[in-house]
Amino acid sequence: MAGNSQRRGAMRKPGTKKGAVVGSGGQKSKGLRGRGATPPAELRPGHPAQRQGTHHQNAQRRPAQRQPVPGQREANPAVAARRRNGSEPGETVFGRNPVLECLRAGVPATALHVAIGVDLDDRVGESVRLAADAGLSILEVPRADLDRLAGGALHQGVALQVPPYEYALPEDVLVAARESGTPPLLVALDGVTDPRNLGAVVRSATAFGAHGLVLPQRRSAGMTAVAWRTSAGTAARLPVARVTNLVRTLKDFAASGLMIVGLDAGGTMPLDAFPLATGPLVLVLGSEGRGLSRLVRETCDAAVSIPMVGPVESLNASVAAGVVLAEVARLRRAG
Repeated sequence: MAGNSQRRGAMRKPGTKKGAVVGSGGQKSKGLRGRGATPPAELRPGHPAQRQGTHHQNAQRRPAQRQPVPGQREANPAVAARRRNGSEPGETVFGRNPVLECLRAGVPATALHVAIGVDLDDRVGESVRLAADAGLSILEVPRADLDRLAGGALHQGVALQVPPYEYALPEDVLVAARESGTPPLLVALDGVTDPRNLGAVVRSATAFGAHGLVLPQRRSAGMTAVAWRTSAGTAARLPVARVTNLVRTLKDFAASGLMIVGLDAGGTMPLDAFPLATGPLVLVLGSEGRGLSRLVRETCDAAVSIPMVGPVESLNASVAAGVVLAEVARLRRAG
């Protein structure tokens, strides 16, 4: 009988290795057994439905993102800045002159990229020296990497990584102005889309004693590296707030006791007779072409104009800001 033979080799001796031997028989019987019903798709390893279910379970196990409580300040300033500004990415400045000007102006940066084998002229050498003095990372990268980073733009072998600007909150700007010991003086821009104009306004506002600047989030230039460079580094000393609704913010300032005065060519109050200059003031400036928008103009308590004797209809926004702020500073010194 198969499996019971007593002849040599038919039976496995105790302690020997496992495996089929002569006359063992029945070793393939397990292969004839049924495997049962096919499991559902979500329980079959490797099936797309099973992978999708696992991803869903892992997502449910993750801690839910904490939502800000109304009236409560975010503990992490970087997170708070992203929430109020939107996830605004950083930027990269290309070209030897722009990079050098940014480093000279003290634009906050994270890294200087220099192409391998680049011609080290005076501008590149000074950029590397300024970046080293500022503690920036200086990375020597292949020129092909800079080509991809520039996307076809002329980079001349150097690039400067600039992080996103961290805007202040309008209420923080107002609090800082009240704590300055002088009547609050804020500047609001309406429709100024040129970052060079914005940087020049920041420079004038800092020079003539303004306590902060307010920008609308839409249809306005932001504090880019170009604006920072034009401000000649004064953007580091003047808080800039970015708001979603400029009209509502101006109304909040008015409710706090500040006079809202717009600069308008058709203003009934000439700048040389500006009694509101010595009190708490928000000076609102529009673009050179459009001026103040209708809703912003209606929100203003008064409109001031710059008397001009030449055949010029309007001034550049940054020039007009410098003229008005200089007159406000003079009147405040005289008062």
